[in-house]
This record gives sequence, C-alpha cells and structure tokens, in this order.
Amino acid sequence: MSDHLAYVTASYAVAGLTVAGLILWVILDGRARRRELAVLDASGIRRRSEGGA
Repeated sequence: MSDHLAYVTASYAVAGLTVAGLILWVILDGRARRRELAVLDASGIRRRSEGGA
C-alpha cells in the first residue's frame, strides 16, 4: 500500500490546488466585474433589465 501513497497524496494535492485556484479565480474575477459595472454605472450606462426608458 505504501507504494501508491506518494501517488495518491500527490494526486489529491494537485486536485486541491486546482480547486483552490479556480475558487480564487472566480472570486477575483467577480470583484473585477463588479468594479467594471460600477464604472459603467457611474458613467450613466444602465442595465437593460432595469427597464424604464
């Protein structure tokens, strides 16, 4: 069993780092999109879903 322990541990570590990286990417990208929307909102551009033209 110890023959495969390094492989299994490395596989879990790579999978964990991949998932953590994806979570971080989504969080940072969400913040960037919110900043972009705030800039557009400040410049007077509104969302179509707000209606009322």
